[in-house]
Amino acid sequence: MSPKFGLILHDFQEASVTFGRPAQSKPISLTEKAVIELREAILRLEHPPGAPLRLDALQQRYGLSSSPLREALNRLMADGLVLQDSNRGFRVAGVNAAEFRELTEMRLLLETEALRQSLRLGDDAWEGRVVAARHQLRKAEEELPQVTAALDERWSAAHRAFHLELFSGCPSQRLRRECAQLFGEADRYRRLTAEVRRSPRNKDAEHAAIMTAALARDEARAVELLRAHIQFTFDAMIQSLLGDDVRPSQRRSLRSAA
Repeated sequence: MSPKFGLILHDFQEASVTFGRPAQSKPISLTEKAVIELREAILRLEHPPGAPLRLDALQQRYGLSSSPLREALNRLMADGLVLQDSNRGFRVAGVNAAEFRELTEMRLLLETEALRQSLRLGDDAWEGRVVAARHQLRKAEEELPQVTAALDERWSAAHRAFHLELFSGCPSQRLRRECAQLFGEADRYRRLTAEVRRSPRNKDAEHAAIMTAALARDEARAVELLRAHIQFTFDAMIQSLLGDDVRPSQRRSLRSAA
């Protein structure tokens, strides 16, 4: 491994997160601990959209005092995951088509660019990480029923790892970090979509096709497949929110992005 790539890989490992989790070797404050645990629970739908977030209940659940929890809720308000009621209480932000459309547009812009850079600059070690992550994802998928795999925590972690490894050949730490953040935020919608999906989705085939194109350094094909992969989740969620009557302009607006 070249010294330059070693530095890039080190930066990526430092920036890699699981739903925003910082490197555990660094001590974190009680407020940061509360932010991490609350964010993960919201994104995993343990606190469903619209659910109240009462401080007394949160204190019992997370074993923290009201001060770090209140500060954490204020920080999550800035991220759009938490809202404050008129009576000064907190609740989980709901989901809506406009927010998810904006989130998807950002993913299409940033994730495709990170993938392009990975294909251009990733070395053999990057290819190995992608193949290994894909193997772990497939193992998790094979061990679970098709209808529940997308809601399983092990599968979700392997799914995230595969997508982030696709971008790990990109030298921009900031771009990788933004992609990881957006992927985490989109996961709440992915889980909701999986719960209401009317027909099975062959994500295994989608991931295999993306990996094959990436390893072949077929930039146009890999980007096209990744865009379709992201777009599918958006379309499915819009249908679950708005019913079958989805305006074609909603899809066109995203396909013309990036």
